[in-house]
Amino acid sequence: MKVLLVDDDKLVCQSLKIILAADSDIEVIGMGHNGQEGISLYESLNPDVLLMDIRMDVMSGLDAGEILLKKYPEAKILYLTTFLDDDYIIKALNIGAKGYMMKQDFDSIIPALRAVHKGQNVYGNEIITKLPNLLHQSSPITDYSSYGLTEKEYEIICKIADGLSNKEISEILFLSEGTIRNYISLILEKLSLRDRTQIAIFYYKNR
Repeated sequence: MKVLLVDDDKLVCQSLKIILAADSDIEVIGMGHNGQEGISLYESLNPDVLLMDIRMDVMSGLDAGEILLKKYPEAKILYLTTFLDDDYIIKALNIGAKGYMMKQDFDSIIPALRAVHKGQNVYGNEIITKLPNLLHQSSPITDYSSYGLTEKEYEIICKIADGLSNKEISEILFLSEGTIRNYISLILEKLSLRDRTQIAIFYYKNR
């Protein structure tokens, strides 16, 4: 797995490089120190995962991520920061970042990189517990049928918003995991969303 590191603290970059070097499957192919460098290095090095800080001079990691994801929607960006600001978390979710981790959770960095590399979304426990309050708005209750969603699809949306895996949903609803995956594909298509994280965001924004 090719990883690009972007953090304005050069000591942090070097420390992360040492931590990641302990895993033979991970190769740190470059290091940048602001969002602008992150964009340039991403385009020249084509990493599998971009591990990036948020608060940086010249250009923030969130602004760089937004630019990259508009140009390269398949880009896998994992934010690693010391800040739990609500605005940062919401923007990371909205632009389609694959993950948001706290730097102090350094034991989770390598597993998170692996998960993001596989296409999964990874948000630390601190972020997950904040999501319902962050995303809830006082908008009118959404008429899900107006999106062409069935009762079963709505039920699966609720389970996804509860943080359940496909296996857990399949056990509760007595359906196979393959059937759940098919339902999720239909839900994504009907709501014009990209992944299950966006389904959860949609639920909390519109409940």
